[in-house]
Amino acid sequence: MKRQIILSAFIMVAGGAMACTNFIVGKKASKDGSVICSYSADSYGMFTGLRHQPAGKHAKGEMRQIYDWDTNKYLGEIPEAEETYNTIGNINEWQVTIGETTFGGREEMVDTTGIIDYGSLIYIALQRSRTAREAINIMTTLVEQYGYCSEGETFTICDPNEAWIMEMMGCASDRKLSKERTVWVALRVPDDMICGHANQSRITTIDMKDKTGNVLYSKNVVKYARKMGWFTGKDEEFSFNAAYAAPDFSGRRICDARVWQFFNRYADGMERYIPWAEGIQKDAEPLPLWVKPNRPVSVADVRAAMRDHFENTPFSLDDSEDIGGGIWEMPYRPTPLYFEVDGKKYFNERPVSTQQAGFVYVSQMRSWLPREVGGCFWFANDDGNMVPFTPVYCCITKAPRPYDTPGADDLHFSTDNAYWVQNWVSNMVYPRYSMLFPSLQEVRDSLDNSYARLQKEVEDRALAMNEQARVKYLTDYTSEKADQMLDCWLDLASYLIVKYNDMISKPEENGTFTKTPYGLGSTVKRPGYSQKYARQLVKKMGKRYAVPEEK
Repeated sequence: MKRQIILSAFIMVAGGAMACTNFIVGKKASKDGSVICSYSADSYGMFTGLRHQPAGKHAKGEMRQIYDWDTNKYLGEIPEAEETYNTIGNINEWQVTIGETTFGGREEMVDTTGIIDYGSLIYIALQRSRTAREAINIMTTLVEQYGYCSEGETFTICDPNEAWIMEMMGCASDRKLSKERTVWVALRVPDDMICGHANQSRITTIDMKDKTGNVLYSKNVVKYARKMGWFTGKDEEFSFNAAYAAPDFSGRRICDARVWQFFNRYADGMERYIPWAEGIQKDAEPLPLWVKPNRPVSVADVRAAMRDHFENTPFSLDDSEDIGGGIWEMPYRPTPLYFEVDGKKYFNERPVSTQQAGFVYVSQMRSWLPREVGGCFWFANDDGNMVPFTPVYCCITKAPRPYDTPGADDLHFSTDNAYWVQNWVSNMVYPRYSMLFPSLQEVRDSLDNSYARLQKEVEDRALAMNEQARVKYLTDYTSEKADQMLDCWLDLASYLIVKYNDMISKPEENGTFTKTPYGLGSTVKRPGYSQKYARQLVKKMGKRYAVPEEK
């Protein structure tokens, strides 16, 4: 065990994932025929890793205690299922994957008497479901029976054959207003489409005459809105988000703009929705719930989208006049997103990649492979832009030590723990981004590429084994790659402090720091300001720093 350091005050206690991003790719839209989904769990001070829950058989009368995922507050208990399935993180042994983003919605709809929060709902469903449809049924049945105590939530629910988006809200805590305890709607994402959500309710009208089984909703979804006076039109005109979580400026610019950038990367004609994403024009054409990509989308494409900062778009954080990124042009902004100057309110752009990410994943679910091999859960324990995604197979029987480290938590740093080591490196890089990031990117991409190159070889080897040997092999491989990543990141931390100490750069040749003929380090390079920032400084300060011309 490496030395642990107890951190003192001013580290925030872990909170829930209140500002997240999910992307979804149908199996006919993906490059290899897999269903793909992603999740960035973003919350300030959030410490988390990979939670493993083994499969189990449970006796009649056995109860499961429910603790709120955001606060760890005890909420109550429910009967345990007779059988539960193996889960690792947000995927289970059947390759079912569930993610979420919180959109809030009408505050008066929160059911304070409910005992199931959105996080608990995810992990209970993962332990009990073999398909996405089964997960939806389990989730909606549970909240009807026990009450849903969270705000409005959008869920991504996928398996190797289907991708779904579901939105849910409570029906308040006054049973006189409603016997039902939730309103919800779930739509299957067409196989040839891509979809996304990012803290804004995305579902509008619902085909209530659907005969395909791809549109599911609570019986009261329209009735409750009518009862509360939030909708008065015909059923076919009903819009879920208009009634329960209408998009405002924040919902469009801060939230839907992230979905727009994903669509813009891989679909044509997204310029027409820029006014919607800008959030200013009230009658702008709304962003569609899903779009057809202009080419097959790969795991690497989704990973790249999770690292996005609006590059090459009207929302880019690299604008020549924007000094918010500081001297070294950081594509991040401090929080909170809104700030005031002289009584006027302003905002920061909110990209997908964000410093407060606790973890990010890209889940790859493949129907043509045995389930132990088919579910590859690519995991990053920090901001997805700043770390590689290591392979985690859905069948593994224990979490890799770097992602489940004894003694490490939100107040205890450990060099054995991926979250802390990766955040340590990231927080070195953020303030001097343009100077340090290329070095991080080189190591990050090298690891990502190595995992991709190994994937077929590893999976072919697993396929040649019996199920028991296969599970052990993939468990060991998952741990091996997590350990390798952690070692590389510790080396990277040491390298960065030596290479860039005191805002300079030490020369290298063939990967080795160079020396003078007398054995000392070579003369360092002093990069100074970039031309972009120098121009901004001169423009702001005028003649103050101008060197007088000699006569």
